[in-house]
Amino acid sequence: MSANLAKATPLLPSFFDDMFKPWKDLFDSNGGRSWTATVPAVNISEEKDVFKLSLAAPGMSKGDFNVDVDGDVLTISAEKEEKKETKEEKVNREEYNYSSFTRSFRLPEGVKMDNISAVYQDGVLKVILPKKEVALKADQAKKIEIH
Repeated sequence: MSANLAKATPLLPSFFDDMFKPWKDLFDSNGGRSWTATVPAVNISEEKDVFKLSLAAPGMSKGDFNVDVDGDVLTISAEKEEKKETKEEKVNREEYNYSSFTRSFRLPEGVKMDNISAVYQDGVLKVILPKKEVALKADQAKKIEIH
């Protein structure tokens, strides 16, 4: 059984990207970074008995993430807030940084919803989605006898 977990869809056609590129830095409220810099890339792979989702999110901690399943939708979200305060004799400066993202994926029918697991290690969140036995058997070829 081969099922797609996600479909790539561009948010804006390249025409608009090219047209507004000269003004992008003037109006960018994200410190010169595009919004895609704050939304982690996800790699999805399929093996015989599991789907694997790997999300690159360095600098976060395990407690920053929420992984939820609602029906057939897997949602990964995270929030991180940093506050830096510098006090010197005549200077007082505070810097705040807040980032968050949410990614959702429609799951194929053959996933064991109760056995989904996740681990965050070395800046990568890995989500393991085990397949049901029915899905595993559907992948196997079956010889049909001719009578």
